Formats: sequence, structure tokens, C-alpha cells
Amino acid sequence: MTLQILIVDDDPQIAEIHRHFTEKVDGFGVCGIAGNLEDAEKMSTLLKPDLILLDLYLPEGKGTQILWNLRARHQATDVILITAAKELEPLQEAIHGGVFDYILKPVMFQRFKEALERFRDYRLRMTAEATLDQHTVDRLLHPYKTATAGEPIYPKGIDALTLKKIQAVFVQPHPQGLSAEEVAAMIGAGRTTARRYLEYLVAHNELITELVYGTVGRPERRYFKQHVHPST
Repeated sequence: MTLQILIVDDDPQIAEIHRHFTEKVDGFGVCGIAGNLEDAEKMSTLLKPDLILLDLYLPEGKGTQILWNLRARHQATDVILITAAKELEPLQEAIHGGVFDYILKPVMFQRFKEALERFRDYRLRMTAEATLDQHTVDRLLHPYKTATAGEPIYPKGIDALTLKKIQAVFVQPHPQGLSAEEVAAMIGAGRTTARRYLEYLVAHNELITELVYGTVGRPERRYFKQHVHPST
């Protein structure tokens, strides 16, 4: 699954930087770039992106007009507001409008990447849950709340739902093992993301890994369930 992003910024150079940043994060693509409110409104309506990276101040007015229009037509598009404004009022308006995140310029890649990864994990959780109980609601609304007694606390970059998906892959036997690329395709994530979770499971003794040499090219790192040994 590739999540589509619409970038809205009247500065072409900044818009290009945000496009470059987006394409460096697994699971995201840019479906369009708008430099003014009129184009942003048309593109958000026609393209229906999963997420809009929205500049606060545009030549014709405030970008929050787009946010409120999305809400008025009940469009399932989320917004990350990006601004150089340091006043409290825009942040308050953004919170009331239900923005997913709020990033101050100049945007640093690590902060940008973390915002997109949180959004990706949030979307995965929203599509994975079939029924709701209070615990599920709390995880969706407060994903980074401190775990209660008995719940595992995962390190930064490890989401419980994605981890369970990868663990489920290895419930079935895979005598030849699986590569990070194969696991990524099976769970609908990027290869880098899959490798991070696989290495986490290796570190916690749930998986083992071996280098498998093919007929040509470099050896491939393959992952096996701890009790399953690669065939010789």
C-alpha cells in the first residue's frame, strides 16, 4: 500500500524539498504539488490524497481554508500543517481542525520522517481493526501513551500492530526462509521497515538469520523461525 501525499506550498523550492523528503520514506508517494489555494482545492477534491502537507500561509490566504473545506465535505484526507509561524493561535486552530501533526519550518528530515511514519502506522491500525473495545480505541487515539501494567513497551520505530503482522508471517513454515523484501511484500510495507522489524525479532531470539548464497550476485540475508533450520 502506497499512501498518496499532496504537497501545498507556494515556494517551489520548499515544495521540491518536501517531495524529496516524502520519496525517501517507505510507503509514500507524491500525487501532486499545488502552489496556491485554488489549485490545492481542486487537487484535493479530484485526487483525494491520503495526506496533505499544507503550508499555513499562501498568497491568497491561510491554508487552513483547505483544512476546513475537507472537514465540511467529510473527506477522508488527513493534514499535516507546516508553517514558520510561532504564535499559539494557528496551532490552536490546527488542533480544533483535527490536523494529524504540526511541523515548524525549516523542516528537518528526521522530524518529517517521524511524522510520516506515525501517520503510516496510524492508517495501518485504522484499516486493521474490525471491531472496537476501549483498549483498541485508546491505542488508536493515544498510540504513544505509556503502556499499562502487563503490556509490552516497544522501542521507538517498533509498532505493535506491524510487529504482529510480521510474526504472523512466520506462523506458517518457510523452510527456505524469507528475505526482507519478501516479508515487506506480504505485509504491504517497505523493505527497510520490514528489515527493522525482522532484526528486532532476531535480537529477541524469535528469528534467526543466515546468508544464503545464490548462483550470481551478493549473498542474500534470509530469516527463519528459531526452530526451523534452512535446508541444505
